[in-house]
Amino acid sequence: MFIHKINDELSLKLTDVRDSKQLFELTDGSRSYLKEWLPWLDFTVKEEDTKAFIEGTLRGFADHKSLSTVILFKGKIAGTAGFNSITWPNKTAYIGYWLGKDFQGNGIMTKVAETLTEIAFNEYGLNKVEIRAAVENMKSRTIPERLGYKHEGTIREAEWLYDHYVDHAVYGMLAREWEQKKHSTKKQV
Repeated sequence: MFIHKINDELSLKLTDVRDSKQLFELTDGSRSYLKEWLPWLDFTVKEEDTKAFIEGTLRGFADHKSLSTVILFKGKIAGTAGFNSITWPNKTAYIGYWLGKDFQGNGIMTKVAETLTEIAFNEYGLNKVEIRAAVENMKSRTIPERLGYKHEGTIREAEWLYDHYVDHAVYGMLAREWEQKKHSTKKQV
């Protein structure tokens, strides 16, 4: 089983059907909070829906098309993060993430996105990582901004969110930019 330890409190673990109950309970307990920015909550109404989602992510991982992990914070599932898709011919990955309401404000997602970026470039040998978020979702947009991703533009009406469209801000990081960032950070220390 894939487990990537980030620090003493935080790890990423490949999704597993045995996580269905705990992940569904987290989703259900954060439903109204998550529904502001995530379009799939109406399709996740019972544990079986979460199990089907996990089974789909495992197929994507086996086919080398995606990587979906649960975020473990102090031993509890706090949310999910991963590469929603990997486009191998272009060497590009698209990071997606969400965090349960009670886990907000601990710096979790910045560390998780940083780790996924490292995995993309250093383990997968990719050239580019993208993160997209609704233009008005400042919590999600802050993550790539903190990590030095470049705002590449806005996709108009990119996603249907229950009863309206939202525009997406697109952020990108290239492998060479990430290396330069790491070297300049080391020099400052």
